[in-house]
Amino acid sequence: MGVLAVGKERPKFEPGPASNYQTRLTISKITIAAVPFIRQSQVEQAFGKLDPNREGVLPVLVIIQNDTNQTIALDQIKVEMVTVDHDRIDSTPAADLKYLAGPNQPKVYSSPIPGVSGKKNPLAAWEIEGRAFAARMLASKESASGFFYFRAPYRGGSTLYLTGLREASSGKELFYFDIPLDK
Repeated sequence: MGVLAVGKERPKFEPGPASNYQTRLTISKITIAAVPFIRQSQVEQAFGKLDPNREGVLPVLVIIQNDTNQTIALDQIKVEMVTVDHDRIDSTPAADLKYLAGPNQPKVYSSPIPGVSGKKNPLAAWEIEGRAFAARMLASKESASGFFYFRAPYRGGSTLYLTGLREASSGKELFYFDIPLDK
């Protein structure tokens, strides 16, 4: 019975292949799609009742499709959002989001320990870390997906800038990817 309850609490979320998205870029047989989740229907599909945007966090779905004959190392991937004004915003690790206080939240101290809020941070929900991009390697002809999180609102004209993808066998760094977040 516990397994069924977990299945109901954690709805399945399966993004399609990178080639299905308009906001994608292909370089040397590697396709990366990047989709900011700003519409309510998108957010509900991935996060249920939780809306990270209301907490000041923009989730961006990233799907990497490796159509090369090489395994790609993703353990040193760096992801930034570059605004139309050329401001660079680093992604925030999913594990750190549970420690952020959301915007405009009053400090409520119901704990006997000073400085500890009795209110649970909505960003501590399992969906945040459970849906985060976690792949460290990507085998030939495989794909991986997950969310990167940015402590900034979405701004039209922004791009997602990815670096640090490497050929696993040689360690050779691959091209950077600069993907427009709207088309």
